[in-house]
Amino acid sequence: MNNILVATENKITTITINRPTKLNALNKETIEELSQAISTAEEDVNTRVIILTGSGEKAFVAGADISEFADFSPEEGKRLAGKGQESLFDAIENCSTPVIAAINGFALGGGLELSMAAHFRVASDNARLGLPEVSLGVIPGYGGTQRLPQLVGKGRAMEMIMTAGMIDADTALSYGLVNHVVTLEELIPTCEKLASKIIKNSPMAISAAIDAVNAGYIDGTDGYQVEIDNFGSCFGTEQFTEGTTAFLEKRKAQF
Repeated sequence: MNNILVATENKITTITINRPTKLNALNKETIEELSQAISTAEEDVNTRVIILTGSGEKAFVAGADISEFADFSPEEGKRLAGKGQESLFDAIENCSTPVIAAINGFALGGGLELSMAAHFRVASDNARLGLPEVSLGVIPGYGGTQRLPQLVGKGRAMEMIMTAGMIDADTALSYGLVNHVVTLEELIPTCEKLASKIIKNSPMAISAAIDAVNAGYIDGTDGYQVEIDNFGSCFGTEQFTEGTTAFLEKRKAQF
């Protein structure tokens, strides 16, 4: 891996985008490495939560590497967006292992889109978030036009996209774009504390819940029916037996 760092400890895998001289901008190689790292972590039985962050104190991901696609044709642009969405952004959103984005600084363009693909977000108080693509004569291509309205509402999303401006961490919190705002020093410890709470619960049930929640945002899919099906599938599993038995025995479940 040339552009990311991966470390696993206490059932938490931390994936760090490590291109500090480029403000951790996403290039083709970094997207491929992230896709591989997410897939590997999801399959790792010792990983119960994934934390996604950037190196340094300035940026989570300050955008895409524009130099890679500045001369693309329309068809090449479509392939770039399609491949990126499928291999990484959709893969993160649908990952059966919870993914927390730890936003340490700028999260712009593809960086904000990357964080929005995660299951939820925690930001440092120096974070700045935005989708500046229209200032370059293009639109968000990695899911930004879809996920941002889901998180902040259509009107706010339209304003953010059309003005190409940045919002600060407190504004992002008030919009519901991030769940928590903490100091930079507290960012990773806060994410690890949240991860430790998640780890106490059934990974099977968490995976089923992720699937059910996501189903509600898929056109033509009845999210309520997916919930019913996933609820039923939990019954009879070893983790359901352990969870209910532990409750009745007034002890903590061991998952």
